[in-house]
Amino acid sequence: MQITSPQFRQNATKALNDGQLQKALGNVQKGFIGKRALAVAALPEFEQLRDSGRAIKTHTLKHLDLYLEAYEAKVTASGGQVHWAETAQDAREIILGICKAAGARTVTKGKSMISEEVGVNAYLEEHGITPVETDLGEYIIQLRGETPSHIIAPAVHLNKEQVEQDFRRVHTHLAPERNLSEAQTLLTEARAVLRERFLAADVGITGANFLVAETGTSIIVTNEGNGDLTQILPRVHIVIASIEKITPTLEDVSQILRLLARSATGQDMSVYTTFSTGPRRADDPDGPDQYHVVLLDNGRTAMLGTEFEEMLRCIRCGACMNHCPVYHAVGGHAYGSVYPGPMGAVLTPSLWGVDKGGQLPNASTFCGRCESVCPMKIPLPKMMRHWREREFERHLNPPAQRWGLGAWAFLARRPKLYHALTGLVARLIGRIGAVRGGSLGWLPLAGGWTRHRDLPAPEGRTFLEMWADKQRKSA
Repeated sequence: MQITSPQFRQNATKALNDGQLQKALGNVQKGFIGKRALAVAALPEFEQLRDSGRAIKTHTLKHLDLYLEAYEAKVTASGGQVHWAETAQDAREIILGICKAAGARTVTKGKSMISEEVGVNAYLEEHGITPVETDLGEYIIQLRGETPSHIIAPAVHLNKEQVEQDFRRVHTHLAPERNLSEAQTLLTEARAVLRERFLAADVGITGANFLVAETGTSIIVTNEGNGDLTQILPRVHIVIASIEKITPTLEDVSQILRLLARSATGQDMSVYTTFSTGPRRADDPDGPDQYHVVLLDNGRTAMLGTEFEEMLRCIRCGACMNHCPVYHAVGGHAYGSVYPGPMGAVLTPSLWGVDKGGQLPNASTFCGRCESVCPMKIPLPKMMRHWREREFERHLNPPAQRWGLGAWAFLARRPKLYHALTGLVARLIGRIGAVRGGSLGWLPLAGGWTRHRDLPAPEGRTFLEMWADKQRKSA
């Protein structure tokens, strides 16, 4: 996809003024936060599982090369083939080559953020191959020519009426008088249309929530069953996954799976948790003739050994964005990246560069909700601060912001001057505020705040002055 993260401010302004979007975003808070809280409360050992999951992923990242080699050996032994893709272009070319070798004309796809990251759909279309998204949310946004606005609920920004309009616009072979006013009728129609695509597909592409080094297994977690049909009906199954999805053993995966659905959707487990190991064997009733795994780096090894390595523990549950007040306000498309929310604010500059993603770490109140709910205990606010530092070092933030920080640093190194000036300003603004009813509708250098809300005026003294006065009185 085209990264528009540098235009985050403009994107956010547009999102804030979109009434339909603002209404739809209310579903994020209603649909995820309460359900997660109930699921966590019902599992007494949830915090211990978080500690265990973090330890498993941290250990794996420290020995990533060994586990990747072990995984490749197991996949090969089971009759599959592993392809190594250093860049997004490498991944696209590998997938296209497999599809061409299979004579593919139609490809069905399970939900995969990695395929979004590398732009698989557009690349296949450019070469005459039709990709069909089979996850309902992904199918809807594909019809609209959009990208996901959430990593687990890609169409959360839409309402039922918009989906009905798209189905009537695209499914022109169906009776125009059909009833599509209910969610159930929309679902039934999508199922019928997609069932034909499943049966016609030559190749199926899925992502992977986990890859297991012990067995050479890929695991997908879904609620619709579309992933199963995508990988067992076509002659060729392609798994595309990033290298950090590797997990040492099935026992390790079983622990992390207990965290994933509870953190994502508030379920004990997703409806489908599917394990795939190699192509169809002689006595198997179904399955593909070929099994390929495309392992993508695309900047991840560069994160190892840095202050951003912990981001590679992410299991893509979406809990951080479900609880983020900034995401609630502007939605996923405003971030202008494959990965929105707090995790996107760290991943986007990591994968595409701070020059393209440096705006996103600023889109945070640093309230810490993201870190508090992350099942892998990833310190997202800390890493966003690191990216802010990188942005400042490279002079990528606005001159006014740099000037303001420089002025503050100058004063902070001179305490007497700092206290004198802040005391003077506090008393001056306090007097102006008293005349205007205790708040200010405009203030120099504070237009970003006062354009949208009044600024409460200070009482007239600084905190340090009040603290010193209290200490004198209590002495």
